[in-house]
Amino acid sequence: MISKQQSKFVKSLKLKKYRKNAASFLVEGAKNVQEVLTANYKIRHLFVTNKFLDEYPQFSGLDYNLCTEKELISIGTFQSNEYALAVASMKDQVLEMSNVGFAIALDDVSDPGNLGTIIRIADWYGIDIILASKETADFYNPKVISASMGSFTRVTMHYVDLSRFLSLNTTHRIYGAMLQGNNIYKTKFSFPSILLMGNESNGISPSLINFVDEQVTIPKIGGAESLNVAVSTAIMCDNIFRP
Repeated sequence: MISKQQSKFVKSLKLKKYRKNAASFLVEGAKNVQEVLTANYKIRHLFVTNKFLDEYPQFSGLDYNLCTEKELISIGTFQSNEYALAVASMKDQVLEMSNVGFAIALDDVSDPGNLGTIIRIADWYGIDIILASKETADFYNPKVISASMGSFTRVTMHYVDLSRFLSLNTTHRIYGAMLQGNNIYKTKFSFPSILLMGNESNGISPSLINFVDEQVTIPKIGGAESLNVAVSTAIMCDNIFRP
């Protein structure tokens, strides 16, 4: 059962300002809850159904609130959730680039679904760090966590002043994804490096273009005007890491 106080607290975490104040975030659904329970996160609250305990008995020894699917739906963001919801504490992250061979930088990627997918793509290719402008979607947005499919536990995201960060960079080669860039299929990438991806509608900000060492593009064959930023990131990463 979920108390009124717990319900109010969990519901508040749907908004960024309350997540920030509480230094906590929501994790919903069987997959993501399993991931956060087995990762190095402090769990503040765990709400589970009997179905979750039946299918994942390894978590039955944890401190949890037993509740119904209806209760989970009432406090969370999912329209359907038969399994679990957790509230986890945010981690303090220290940015250290000296040993980073490759990172993704995001310039004002605003859609939470796109960000969550990019986090998942980064995890697939073994990319541990994503740099993000201050206007990029919130890493702890429930839609981001959901779309990442658990990858949020293995990828760290750092919000920085990208203009200042790139202006001070002396170690990493910057590749910028731009329509007028060099053919990515013919580009030989060097490391350490950073792949800079732009906003869904406007691309890379003019203020950042001067920091790009090499512009790269995915050659257009058909008639589509543009590619989704998450799709573009996947294609770029596949070519960068292809043997």
